[in-house]
Amino acid sequence: MFDLCENCIRTPVFNRRQFLSRLGMGFGGLSLAALLSQDSLWAADLPPGLSTLAPKTPPLPAKAKRVVHIFAAGAPSHVDTWDPKPALATYADQPIGDKGVAMPSPFKFARHGQSGIEVSEVFPKLAEHVDDMALIRSMYTDIPAHEIATVMMNTGSRQLVKPCLGSWTVYGLGTENQNMPGFISLHAGGGVPAGGEQNWGAAFLPGVYQGTSINTQAGSVNQMIENISNPYVSEKEQRRQLDLIHQLNELHAQDLQKDAQLEARIEAYEIAFKMQAAASDAFDIQKETPAVRALYGDTTQGRQMLIARRLLERGVRFVQVWAGGWDHHQDIAVRLPQSAREIDQPLGAFMTDLKERGLLDSTLVVWGGEFGRTPTQDRGGNPKPGRDHNSKGFSLWLAGGGVKGGTIYGATDEFGAKAVENPVHIHDLHATILALLGFDHTKLTYRYNGRDFRLTDVAGTVVKGVMA
Repeated sequence: MFDLCENCIRTPVFNRRQFLSRLGMGFGGLSLAALLSQDSLWAADLPPGLSTLAPKTPPLPAKAKRVVHIFAAGAPSHVDTWDPKPALATYADQPIGDKGVAMPSPFKFARHGQSGIEVSEVFPKLAEHVDDMALIRSMYTDIPAHEIATVMMNTGSRQLVKPCLGSWTVYGLGTENQNMPGFISLHAGGGVPAGGEQNWGAAFLPGVYQGTSINTQAGSVNQMIENISNPYVSEKEQRRQLDLIHQLNELHAQDLQKDAQLEARIEAYEIAFKMQAAASDAFDIQKETPAVRALYGDTTQGRQMLIARRLLERGVRFVQVWAGGWDHHQDIAVRLPQSAREIDQPLGAFMTDLKERGLLDSTLVVWGGEFGRTPTQDRGGNPKPGRDHNSKGFSLWLAGGGVKGGTIYGATDEFGAKAVENPVHIHDLHATILALLGFDHTKLTYRYNGRDFRLTDVAGTVVKGVMA
């Protein structure tokens, strides 16, 4: 189950064979081992000393303490959701640009809230919260391919494997609950998202900052988190095993040297041990009242958003929620409302719940996909058309901590094909999120392979127009 390095076992107390024979079974009995993605813990070049998840004070005044990123995987059509384009009806079925014929949105838009922001009829519940949102209508990214753009949205990189936004956040801030991972990624089964584990990976950051991926489609906590309870070894015995490991590590450090990789692994197992009680409570939505569960809805994404609130409430720093199904190349008039219904009530309930609990002002909520869709028909001549990929313009919104609610920032052209007013690149978005968390994005760095890396690479400008 474990591949221990040579440095981990070169002590005067035990040789390699004795160490493995005496501790192998104890390690094997420890719960949650599979949860912690062991390989990535060994892959990082760790700094001297133990990596820590202890909470840290950001260097600048912070307006948000925690983040939830709802990833609308598949790329929602902005011209059918958040960016109305009446010109498409004027030019219906006529060629526009070099990308095909104009396709008007089949959905009606209406003004909502005191701000009067126009929102598509597919989001009746979310429309109630527009006065809390800063809607960016001028997002753009580099390449309109799902895998590359998804990883780009999460890591700021389309080539090198780099740490994701959640990992950078926990690296900078630590987490408020030492019994839980600082970064949890919630998905609903159906395979790994485009780009895979890079989307919640720590890459060259220490492994303790990577996201813990949870399948919320499972029916119970024991199914959701494999090995959450240990049927063979009592909690008291597990504690004794961990204490012994710590003692042996101290001997190793005194007689030879500290091994940062080994210490990070031991810390991961401490978190795993503590999670047995803490996670069982956090993921058990049956502890919520029937009224609260009904508010979110008895659906996969309803349970997902309710779990997200419970995690944030318990001090988890960054929660990533995968809410996919937006790749509508065909039959968008039927399929897009289906995707919208899956998230509209749960996310609307989440916003209401955060506000009622006094958490919205300190929680940054982010919703959006990896790119947008074309204003023209995809699959020319299809009787049930959809829209193709479009990296040059799309919409995304922020709400909560430090966000200027009821705001529209930027614009696409008259058809929604390209961001033309105050364009916002992914690096700009990341710089803004870090600023709301209390960081200068140019100074939150990590030295790896002889170079100081940062989330925004060598670019990024804070979008002050969306900040309160």
